[in-house]
Amino acid sequence: MPLSNLNFEQSQAAKAPFGHNLIIASAGTGKTSTIVGRIAFLFENNIEPEEILLLTFTNKAAEEMIARVAKKFGEKKAKSIQAGTFHANAYKYLKEKNNIILKQPRELKILFKSIVEKRVFSSKDNTQPYSAQYLYDIYSLFLNASKNQNFEQWLETKNPDQLQFLMIYEGIFDEFDALKKSFNYADYNDLLLLYKEAMQNNPIAYKEVLCDEYQDTNPLQDSILDALNPQSLFCVGDYDQSIYAFNGADISIIANFTQKYQDARVFTLSKNYRSSEYILDLANRVIQKNERIYPKKLEVIKTGDFTPPKLLIYDELFLQYQEIAKRIATGNPNLEEVAIIFRNNASADGCEASLRELGIPSKRKGGLSFFDAKEVALMLDICSLLFNSKDMMAFIHILSYGSMIGNSVAKDICEAFLILGDGNIKDGILRPNDKKAYHTKTKNTQLGLFDDFLQLEKVERFNAHLTSDFASHPILSHPKFNKESALFLQDFYHLFKELHQERDPKILIHQISQSPFYQNIKEVFAKERAKNKDGSFDLKRKDEAMEKIDRKILLLHNLAKQYDHIGKFLNAMILGSSEATQGSGVNLLSIHASKGLEFKEVYVIDLMDGRFPNTKLMQKGGSLEEERRLFYVAVTRAKEKLFLSYAKKDALKNIEYAPSIFLYEAGMILA
Repeated sequence: MPLSNLNFEQSQAAKAPFGHNLIIASAGTGKTSTIVGRIAFLFENNIEPEEILLLTFTNKAAEEMIARVAKKFGEKKAKSIQAGTFHANAYKYLKEKNNIILKQPRELKILFKSIVEKRVFSSKDNTQPYSAQYLYDIYSLFLNASKNQNFEQWLETKNPDQLQFLMIYEGIFDEFDALKKSFNYADYNDLLLLYKEAMQNNPIAYKEVLCDEYQDTNPLQDSILDALNPQSLFCVGDYDQSIYAFNGADISIIANFTQKYQDARVFTLSKNYRSSEYILDLANRVIQKNERIYPKKLEVIKTGDFTPPKLLIYDELFLQYQEIAKRIATGNPNLEEVAIIFRNNASADGCEASLRELGIPSKRKGGLSFFDAKEVALMLDICSLLFNSKDMMAFIHILSYGSMIGNSVAKDICEAFLILGDGNIKDGILRPNDKKAYHTKTKNTQLGLFDDFLQLEKVERFNAHLTSDFASHPILSHPKFNKESALFLQDFYHLFKELHQERDPKILIHQISQSPFYQNIKEVFAKERAKNKDGSFDLKRKDEAMEKIDRKILLLHNLAKQYDHIGKFLNAMILGSSEATQGSGVNLLSIHASKGLEFKEVYVIDLMDGRFPNTKLMQKGGSLEEERRLFYVAVTRAKEKLFLSYAKKDALKNIEYAPSIFLYEAGMILA
């Protein structure tokens, strides 16, 4: 019985009366066991699985909890619980009712940029407008983090100098939202906004909602809990591990729980089963510098002959990475139990290279995602377009790689295919009508739109270089095209013609990877990665780049084998992309990616003032308190061995470093 395996504190929390319950669960205190115990308690009290909603920070966490429930109560009952992240649950609810097409921010930023590029900004005081990418990011932050404010009010508190561009920004948002709506696109923000609206109008009558990692809830997610308004709410979190402020997470939500809910009860789990006494003492010495929101004192349960955390000091930055790699090579033979945890992505690059030099395998999570790699993103976009030819976003991304074709022209081409197919893009590509492919744009000086076309060209001008089935295609009348553009579009045409009816994801990925269209773009990627400063190419690096691309596509092909339909595969890749890791070996993890994980041996690297705590991010709206929470999360991943390291100098950039304040607070360096 899950309840019988709990300690006294866990059992008291799991059996809490129905109402509003907050469980403060510090690192390693068994919060997962407590949540599973709570579900068992709900079953004992005749709550049906369909009346339970489990909200977790990752889908993997939800799967692990449901698997534990299934061991005792059977798979059918366990899987009847609605479980997953806020976004995953919203998507499950909305996908059939709203017929939405889920898109990642990476993809939608391309569409957003194509809209921004059509605007003309003029400043009264030489203030630079936000770049398209930054504007997208802050608008996303506004949607998640704002509390009863419109964008103008929110922007005024963040950067009043930007208010002079407010009308243009709001025009961009309106056009972006309208475009998404016309193609049924939804991003992660849309999922939550649409789900919130649906729950406000017609809430699902859950008897209890369980919310894991409650300390990282943002105001938009909190408003969804309000909209659901369940009979009972069971929230589990730790204010010392609130590390997602950059994504709108608001620590005041967990801090104000007892003020918001008059019947609130707070339970604290104090027994730490994960880390040695040495590691926990160090973590507590540092985190005690932050305000204590709810009282707690951890008790160490783990026993054994453990060594205290060790400080590693190196004369030079890259020497640090090399020496840590050597230390790992001669130490723990089980590389899966070793983690290098970093605050800055550049740190991981140095570690990865140093491990590779010694032939030590590694897998990386956090920083640049596997799914953000250009070759993977392109492959998924091609699959998406072949599955759904109305996918303008995929079109723009794919075609933007062509000669003389950027995001803006790619959008024009997509709209032209719509004209040539009488609203059906597939017909526009394969069976074009005889209409004029491109329209002249309407001028609008207020929004900065401009007429990009002076004169359309003859479609026959490239026929000598084209196959008979694509020669004189009306899409070729765009004045910016050259011979390379025409050949690029011809390869695209043949790929689409051959594969637009295929629905098996593994066949699609194999066929696309072998096509001239993909092979040519792969060649461009490899050359970019093998380019020397003088413009020449390193042939060895190019071969290595080609091999890495092939390896990524093979991994994607293997993932596809688990799915029988391209639609299911694409949805799984989008919702699970942030949780994916590659390969095996030493774990290279950003602090955010390390959350919820544990390892026997942990290296927390680059503990220098300016790098960790990260001064730049603190100046952009972070805080020393959040950096301190990040340090706490990093060191509490360690079960038995903890190494903290810093370098005195970056020889390449000629920068001298001082030790991190956290090393002083931890007592590793005397003030």
